[in-house]
Amino acid sequence: MNTIVLKPFFIQGTRYVGLDVRRNPAVGSLLRKMPKVKWSQVHKCWFFPVLTGWYTQLQEFTREIASITPSGFASESALEFFLFPAIKERKKSVSKPARVLVVQGLSEENRQALEEFTRLLRLKAYSESTIRTYRNEFTQLLKVLRNRPVNTLTLDDIKRYMVYAMQEKGISENTAHSRLNAIKFYFEQLLNVDPFVWAIPRPKKAEKLPGIFNQEEISAIINSVKNTKHKTMLMLAYSAGLRVSEVVALRADDVDSKRMIILIRRAKGKKDRIVSLSPVMLVMLREYAREYATTKGGYLFEGNIKGTSYSVRSLQEVLQAAKNRAGVIKPGSVHALRHSFATHLIDKGTDVTMIQKLLGHSDLKTTLRYLHTSNRDLLR
Repeated sequence: MNTIVLKPFFIQGTRYVGLDVRRNPAVGSLLRKMPKVKWSQVHKCWFFPVLTGWYTQLQEFTREIASITPSGFASESALEFFLFPAIKERKKSVSKPARVLVVQGLSEENRQALEEFTRLLRLKAYSESTIRTYRNEFTQLLKVLRNRPVNTLTLDDIKRYMVYAMQEKGISENTAHSRLNAIKFYFEQLLNVDPFVWAIPRPKKAEKLPGIFNQEEISAIINSVKNTKHKTMLMLAYSAGLRVSEVVALRADDVDSKRMIILIRRAKGKKDRIVSLSPVMLVMLREYAREYATTKGGYLFEGNIKGTSYSVRSLQEVLQAAKNRAGVIKPGSVHALRHSFATHLIDKGTDVTMIQKLLGHSDLKTTLRYLHTSNRDLLR
């Protein structure tokens, strides 16, 4: 079998991984098709940027034609350190809360308010992403206040601040809503103030239609993927209407082939839900299981470090590469597969409340957006 030798590679101080294929035209031809892999005419070497998930993609992309050796590095641990510094940091923080950074420029009183604000969010078991968002938005207010205690603000003060943030700082409608939610949490949950924030008018959000792919584009994208793992993950996102975070978080035990269902654990809003497992998807999962060993209780789709999940970013890159190969120029991430799933169900006449349950929407209004992307009524 052919060999790809990995070695450190730098261009103008930027770190890359060099791929020495010993002038093998077959391997070189394959690497030319791999996204973001480039050829250096000066160094006579292929190279790719140090991005999370790319080592795994390289292994899977070349497994049929070449083996990979890190002999260009002092050791495999040196290679891992060179390639995956970000992964190591994330692995350390998987079971720990996000690190709280010290915010400069706050008075001692407002710094204490921020700490109490963060502590209460954790006590109420908000997700880490929500804590980061709320903390960041609340901090923006505290920075403007300087030495004025935040607990002395009045309704008029909040209104003037929001006008300043939108007109002077140019924050978006979505950011304005998030900031008001954070301020509302502080005054109502921490200070037990009556819900005065409701008296503040909220900017109307832009009504953007979700991006979708038509069924021909879906087929072209899926069929362009040769790697079994990648194809299975993308097909699962579409056939079950899963969020990208739900795909990578799946455990091997979550698939119940007897009942033909998939259990989605602790999805958005920390809610479990059940989605249907199609016969076609079951066949693909069985083919995947024959090629990739899974462990009971382990992740269904493992990342490049054993015991960790496949990364969201890597799956997004897989989809983008598949779109390029399929000639699909329409914008859309993995989440567009979920949008497409819902829209195609509506096209077929599926009841919208059933779609709401499959998608895990708590509010029917969220699901009703897909009525505007469906062509069912237009074709009548």
